[in-house]
Amino acid sequence: MTETALTPLSHGALNRCFGCGQQNRTGLRLKFFVDSEHRIVCRVRIPRRFEGPPGHVHGGIIATLLDEAMSKANRQFGVVAMTRQMEVEYLKPVPLSTPLELTGHRAKAEGRKHYCKSELRDIRGTILARGSAVFIAVDPQMILKLLKRE
Repeated sequence: MTETALTPLSHGALNRCFGCGQQNRTGLRLKFFVDSEHRIVCRVRIPRRFEGPPGHVHGGIIATLLDEAMSKANRQFGVVAMTRQMEVEYLKPVPLSTPLELTGHRAKAEGRKHYCKSELRDIRGTILARGSAVFIAVDPQMILKLLKRE
């Protein structure tokens, strides 16, 4: 696992977000940090309620973890972006209730398109899953307008 100094990521997430919303009792409640290389880091243990195969994390939750890390890779630069396309490679079963490290980074940006990558590792550093995605930057005011409609 990463041993560099980590800074908490202030990303203004909505409190009910399934991935990172701290007020969502049924969500993952992920907390993200930024390392000295602008990589997003999240240390997590996935509880049993997110089980897929016996003793292991459900594939949809793994995809959510990877997507969240990539989303935060954009947010650290003040970019609000929505996932347009995402690819997940499930390399090894991900065990429940064990320490895991989730990382993400932005590989490049071209106009409104932001290309990101993420990995999920066990405590030995073995990559269990990885993702890549294209995000499209959106106007944050558009999101606020949607919230007012609720």
